[in-house]
Amino acid sequence: MSNRRTFLHRAFAAGASLFAARGLSAQTMQMTMPMPKPMPKPAEPDAPAPPHTKTPRTPSPASPVAVVTTDVGDLAYTMDGSTKVFHLVAEVLKQNIHPDKTIDAWGFNGSAPGPTIQVNQGDHVRVIFDNHLPEPSSIHWHGFEDAVGDDGMPVISQEPVKPGGRFVYEFDIHQAGTYFYHSHMAMQEMTGMLGGFIMHPRTPYHPHCDKDFLLHLQEYQVLPNNTVPNTMNMEYNWLLLNGKAGPSTTPLIVRQGDRVRIRFVNLGMDHHPMHLHGYTFQVTGTEGGRIPETAWWPGNTVLVGVAQARDVEIIADRPGDWMLHCHLPHHMMNQMSSNVGGMNRLGNASDTETTNGPLSQKAMPGMAAPGDIADNADSVPGFPQDAYMEGPAMAMDSMVEKPENYLLRPGWSGFMMGMMTFVRVLPAEKYDQVIARMKQAQRPNDPYGSLLERVS
Repeated sequence: MSNRRTFLHRAFAAGASLFAARGLSAQTMQMTMPMPKPMPKPAEPDAPAPPHTKTPRTPSPASPVAVVTTDVGDLAYTMDGSTKVFHLVAEVLKQNIHPDKTIDAWGFNGSAPGPTIQVNQGDHVRVIFDNHLPEPSSIHWHGFEDAVGDDGMPVISQEPVKPGGRFVYEFDIHQAGTYFYHSHMAMQEMTGMLGGFIMHPRTPYHPHCDKDFLLHLQEYQVLPNNTVPNTMNMEYNWLLLNGKAGPSTTPLIVRQGDRVRIRFVNLGMDHHPMHLHGYTFQVTGTEGGRIPETAWWPGNTVLVGVAQARDVEIIADRPGDWMLHCHLPHHMMNQMSSNVGGMNRLGNASDTETTNGPLSQKAMPGMAAPGDIADNADSVPGFPQDAYMEGPAMAMDSMVEKPENYLLRPGWSGFMMGMMTFVRVLPAEKYDQVIARMKQAQRPNDPYGSLLERVS
């Protein structure tokens, strides 16, 4: 009996210790770790490179690879002692989303989405928010575990920031992963008021990634001959990655053999099944942080729901210009609108012409290559249903020319619309050529700046 009582006593004591340990929050456990030194400011861009560059240096696993947010870039910071200070400005701006379309968006620091904020786990961060909008606003820090006073919920956790007003948010960064910030005024979110917030881990992830990219998934409804998004609409005719619709999106440039991470952030009204051609990836993270390696799951399409983030990783071992896009069919088009009248090119005398309705015989020859259109096309109900429905579907390679598009096949832009881009896995020689052109462009605030600085 004594032995039995001794055994039960020890078992209950062990169980109590276990439950007590589990009761500790992640914040309590992580905040006791030593704080790392602040990350230095990014260096100035390199001088123009010769025609062929050297092999890029592999970053030390002790240093996180900076995330590249194509067509957007990063928000710079200053240091106040050991505090990283970011200045975020909400404002109305003109956003060119496509060679044929500029809209009036609301965003941050001159872009929609706003610039990406990158910090390290253990940093102390201050964000000074200025509201240059014509109405009140506030910033919610999506997924942050912090004090309620910095949550950004108007009236609930703070007073709304009035036009011309300022609010200062302050955080101790104890998490790691893909997070984001956005206005907590619902319609403001739909005009472009969001941005990425990357928390790099104190202990680098394993396995190490050579390239790391962030893509924001967005949608707008903008009527023809208009520039203001209709934020109340439930159907969208412009689908964007990082504020651009294909073919204006900038490809992700990768050297053959690189391990690559792609982070998707979705803050809109639609879910997006993001599909990568040619590769099976592993889903390695969510808006809640890193997934343990034993729980990663394979796929070539990942559904990124509204208000979610998903990280995927590949080993880019096979060269090619691989498509990366939302697989919803309407999200692979530009400038869509509803048809009125019969879905047939012949129609009838009472049909009403629309911006994406049946094309005239005069318009067709200029939009289709010889042999593309069957002789009996006029008599086929439902024709046309493909690229010939839209003027923007015509090839416009020269209108979207940039170093990242060098060596793509002629006419590629005619089949790149909506929420589409490339992952360009380039053999060493082609990679060096493209990187050399990117460096020679010497673009101010180049989103690829952090990558180019690592190429000697």
